[in-house]
Amino acid sequence: MTKSSAINAALRLSEKLPLPLRRLADLAYNYWWSWTSDRLALFQTIDPQEWERCGHNPVAILESATYERLTQLAEDPFYLKQISALAKEFDEYMTQKDTWVSRVAPQVSTEHPIAYFCAEFGIHESLPVYSGGLGILAGDHLKSASDLGVPMVGIGLLYRQGYFRQRLNRGGWQEDYYVDNLFHRMPLELIKNEQGQALTIELEIRQRWVKVQIWRVQVGRVSLYLLDSDRDDNDPIDRWLTGHLYGGNQETRIAQEVVLGIGGVRALTALGIQPSVYHLNEGHAAFCTLEISRQEIERTNKSFYDIEADVRNRCVFTTHTPVPAGHDVFSPDLIDSFFAHYWPQLRLSREQFLALGARRLGDPWEPFGMTVLALRMCRTSNGVSELHGRVSRQMWTVMYPNRSEDNVPIGYITNGVHAPTWTAPLIADLYNQYLGTDWKTRAIDPKMWEKVDEIPDRELWWRHQILKERLVAYTRYKVKKAREGRGEEYERIQATDFLLNPKALTIGFARRFSPYKRGHLLLRDADRALRIFGNLDRPVQIIFAGKAHPADEEGKRIIQRLMEWCRHPAITNRVAFIEDYDIYTAQKLVQGVDVWLNNPRRPLEASGTSGQKVCFNGGINCSVLDGWWCEGYKADANGKGINGWAIGEDAHTSDQELQDRIDSESLYKLLEEEIVPLYYNQDANGIPHGWLQMMKASIKTHAPLFNTDRMIADYVSQVYVPEISVKVPPILAKVLV
Repeated sequence: MTKSSAINAALRLSEKLPLPLRRLADLAYNYWWSWTSDRLALFQTIDPQEWERCGHNPVAILESATYERLTQLAEDPFYLKQISALAKEFDEYMTQKDTWVSRVAPQVSTEHPIAYFCAEFGIHESLPVYSGGLGILAGDHLKSASDLGVPMVGIGLLYRQGYFRQRLNRGGWQEDYYVDNLFHRMPLELIKNEQGQALTIELEIRQRWVKVQIWRVQVGRVSLYLLDSDRDDNDPIDRWLTGHLYGGNQETRIAQEVVLGIGGVRALTALGIQPSVYHLNEGHAAFCTLEISRQEIERTNKSFYDIEADVRNRCVFTTHTPVPAGHDVFSPDLIDSFFAHYWPQLRLSREQFLALGARRLGDPWEPFGMTVLALRMCRTSNGVSELHGRVSRQMWTVMYPNRSEDNVPIGYITNGVHAPTWTAPLIADLYNQYLGTDWKTRAIDPKMWEKVDEIPDRELWWRHQILKERLVAYTRYKVKKAREGRGEEYERIQATDFLLNPKALTIGFARRFSPYKRGHLLLRDADRALRIFGNLDRPVQIIFAGKAHPADEEGKRIIQRLMEWCRHPAITNRVAFIEDYDIYTAQKLVQGVDVWLNNPRRPLEASGTSGQKVCFNGGINCSVLDGWWCEGYKADANGKGINGWAIGEDAHTSDQELQDRIDSESLYKLLEEEIVPLYYNQDANGIPHGWLQMMKASIKTHAPLFNTDRMIADYVSQVYVPEISVKVPPILAKVLV
């Protein structure tokens, strides 16, 4: 299978456009455009209102635009120059031969790429096949792999309705609903065979044969292949296998993981792709190790145990959470119903097959664990921060009875974020001026980031204020639409015109509303919180966003409590909740807030990346010492933070009430005694020089370390091609056991 045999969707679209605009089709079908400096105006200019209605979908905006409007743009010399310059930059990017990986690891061949498996990918809001942090991390992983020239393909699922959409009723209770994705109007192309028919692979699932088709998304130089079972020739039940992300019961979950793991390997075979490494990003894809084994047994006629070491040598695994619910386990009975036909193809007995996913061998009641399977069948395993690596070794020591906890073979590579995606164009322009126009390609260079000190306080503050005003305007718009949708009274709807103050200290809190993330910690002492947020002289305001899983009743109650708090008359204009959190909202938040708040229960935050995104925009973190913040937080000799604030004590306790009390008291004290005074210590021109010093420290100390260029370099040198030596700034001394 070659790329040329796929539908050339970009060419088809370009034929509908006036000749001067035809390069827009190439850009629309490659998400590279989404991390360029011109991303704000490129497609939005065509029709700003339609751009909002279509969810910032570049293909949809081009297809819906009238020919009259397109011809108007085709005679606009400024717009044509913009397209020409961007197309030239795109062509140079796509054809570049001298890349980072070609210089440091030329043995990584495009003929044998790394195959990166994940259940979700957060590339852009117009491709809603993600739910949260795992997907955003996966999307950033592909983008930096593209930037660095690392040969890679992504493997995931194309969900007909994606993750659920969120709206809150008048009682503040989360209601879940779904919207169909219109694949034919998205930046996707269906892979076809030589006969012009959809290329499919087949899987036996629940005693039925299921056909799965393959779509391709271009992410710069990286191809992302998404599997889709929604076909007319499948049973109606099987068409919904790829219906929802993280929806359905245990049967649906295991069926989806069969499609992702086993189907993903078969799709790569059908595409003629022979990976050098299979990277399992979380345990959802662990069944891929079984299909690699089955194909190897079929090819060599050897036993499973004869080929096991070879398969393991080709597979690597990243675990992303210490939360038990994040590690899928299935009962032996469920495994029987899905794999009774499969284990004979591996030349294994039922007991031998079940043992691959059992933490404790020999226990007939032991469930089959996907993380266990991945740990057993991969040559390296890693957590996503130094602390998470340590916690993971503690969690899984039961699988290694002959090793001490320190020698459990789970290392760590700390997560990062894709700087060009998350840095506001207004701030990126500032970096162009003071750091150099090549700053995006030198993100791991700490000396370059020292030049942030040369940026005048007035200039950095002015741009930050513009971004905060944009965030306030966006929040007002979203809250107003939500109140209108709920049918609230006219006065409440009109009151959104006065919601939030662009000059006030603004805190952001946005993440999945799982109880362990403690979205309501700020309300533990309601009276004290009211005194802080209701202060007339030194106003403080906060913007919340995030979803609770549809089955998480406690998470929904936390959101409801926050919505009730939003209505308190003393702070009604100081607290806002943005519904239906997505990538676009996340960008506006991380680019516009003053402080990013993160207060999970230790040590349940494996890494967290939202706070890293804030740093590239000059935001400052106030966080519990968990996940990446343990590595990112820096304090002076007196224990006072120089690049952010640490909530509570660096201690772990099983007493949740005690931890909540300690952490909430610490948070209130930080706000009252450090954060608020520092922000409002402003000169006659309204510039807080002490605050700007901490903003610059946040950028300088975090940007060179917590980016996906550094992360990808670590994966190449420590995981993908460990025999090479790549010089990258280490966060800490890291060794994969």
